[in-house]
Formats: sequence, C-alpha cells, structure tokens
Amino acid sequence: QVQLVESGGGLVQAGGSLRLSCATSGLTFSRYTTGWFRQAPGKEREFVTCITSGGSTYYADSVKGRFTISRDNAKNTVYLQMNSLKSEDTAVYHCAVTTRGGLRLRLPDYNYWGQGTQVTVSS
Repeated sequence: QVQLVESGGGLVQAGGSLRLSCATSGLTFSRYTTGWFRQAPGKEREFVTCITSGGSTYYADSVKGRFTISRDNAKNTVYLQMNSLKSEDTAVYHCAVTTRGGLRLRLPDYNYWGQGTQVTVSS
C-alpha cells in the first residue's frame, strides 16, 4: 500500500521560512518524479514544484527563487524548503508521486497523493 505523509506545516510570519517533508512508503521512491502542489481556500489545487528521479527540478513562477525542492532517496523522502514566505503562500500543501517519467506539472499525471499539511503565513 502506497502512503505519502506530509509534515512540517504551521503558522509563520511573512518573510519567514518553513521546511516541509513528505515521507513515502510502499513504492520504489527513487524511480519516480515527486511533486508539491498547494490548495488555498476557495481555489483549485495548483502546481508548486517537482523533482525527477535524476534530480531535475521545475518551479512555478510564483515560488521560483524562494522555494527549493530536494529528495533523499535513502529516506524515501522529499522536502520543500520555503523561504521569504508571503501571505499568498497560505494553503494546504500536498506531495504527490507520478509513475510517469520526466518533469510533470499537471495534477492528472500524478498517481499518489498525501493528505496535506497546512501552511499559514500571517502578514
């Protein structure tokens, strides 16, 4: 059974930082592209960033230069370092894994999803 469990969310002031983690189990994590998505209240879930098995990354323009995705295949975990947080970053953050290769930005491309972790940025 595949499981993705996010952690590290919380309340932070604008300009602050948070580091999210997503621990996976039940799949060969090192083989697959992993992504982070977010969903703000009243809005659709949107792409944030992804990282391939080879370490290539892609970021949404809204987070480029502030967020960094990384992975530790030995720990089956993907991370999202978020710096210079803004109030508009407030959302539930979900990690996801796709068995399709390469950089994947579309929600339907992802097979497995975590339940999410809340990030709230106060201004």
